[in-house]
Amino acid sequence: MVFVPLTAPGDRVRARIVRSRARFAHARLEQLLTAGADRVEPICPAFGHCGGCAWQHVAYPAQLRAKAQIVADALGRLAGVTCSAPVSITPSPAPFGYRSRARVHCAEGRVGYRSRRSHELCAVSSCPVLSAPLDRALGELAAHPPERDGEWELAAGGGAARAVALAADQAPCVTLQLGDDALRISPGVFFQANALLHEALAGAVLRAAGAGRRALELFAGAGFLTLGLARRFTRVTAVESDAAAVADLAHNLRCAGIDNVEIFAQRVEAALEADEVRARADVVVLDPPRSGLPRGVAAALARAGHPRIVYLSCDAATLARDVKALAAGGYALAQVEAFDLFPQTPHVETLAVLSHSVGR
Repeated sequence: MVFVPLTAPGDRVRARIVRSRARFAHARLEQLLTAGADRVEPICPAFGHCGGCAWQHVAYPAQLRAKAQIVADALGRLAGVTCSAPVSITPSPAPFGYRSRARVHCAEGRVGYRSRRSHELCAVSSCPVLSAPLDRALGELAAHPPERDGEWELAAGGGAARAVALAADQAPCVTLQLGDDALRISPGVFFQANALLHEALAGAVLRAAGAGRRALELFAGAGFLTLGLARRFTRVTAVESDAAAVADLAHNLRCAGIDNVEIFAQRVEAALEADEVRARADVVVLDPPRSGLPRGVAAALARAGHPRIVYLSCDAATLARDVKALAAGGYALAQVEAFDLFPQTPHVETLAVLSHSVGR
């Protein structure tokens, strides 16, 4: 297998091998001989140089097909799980103008993203994947670049947008509207970037979680899923280690009048040593970072024997690794579906539901 960036399905190209391994090789595109049916013209002038988007040259339906296959291939190759049917994928309502959170770099009076396969800055003043408020914020930042170099966060919510240095001591929050809830999000606190799919994603996770006496949520963040879980379960134990996210979570619960959530402001590995966290729950809901579950967490969850685990992942490879570890502890993959939170990139969000198959 040879990976050739910036090619599309059906392309005939001339490429040069730049790195070779036992089972695959990486090549550099040297000439496009014949364009495939799924190749389109990128709309961004920085495409190919900017490290943000990698698939703007691929038609959107082909992107969706490829992402569903990425999930299926990762589960098959890395977890040994064969999907009985094609993985369903929910498309973004719009393939551009969807992003409500991004980070940019400021250096020597220029603003932009990292260049492709480089730490050099690719200066931009507009970005087609950003929502309109965020794109305006990027334009203003580029027109009046900060004097100090560093990383800035662009975030939009509640009809407003902010551009703040991540190192700033004081910065405004944004509001994330999710159903009837208005969630406070502080600078640097994670939230799902595709605002167009917030409702669909949260709804799918909550349906998979069901209802019952107790839910355990790991990597709770500012409460994107916590508030919905609290309305479905008698008691929720929420684990989150980031101090700003914990403060937002507590604030959002108070504003919603919810008092049946116990917050553990600890890293997941440490929190799982507490009896309250380790105790068997009706369901475990987790949304870890791209690196997946920390070492030992899958085994700890398996030992507890929770009947169901609802795993939201932004990386198919680490999801498959963790599914394999959970399968070794008695879990079976019961459901998998994908959401295209990141059009124009190879990244895909996956919702996996695992059921405990060992009777206790």
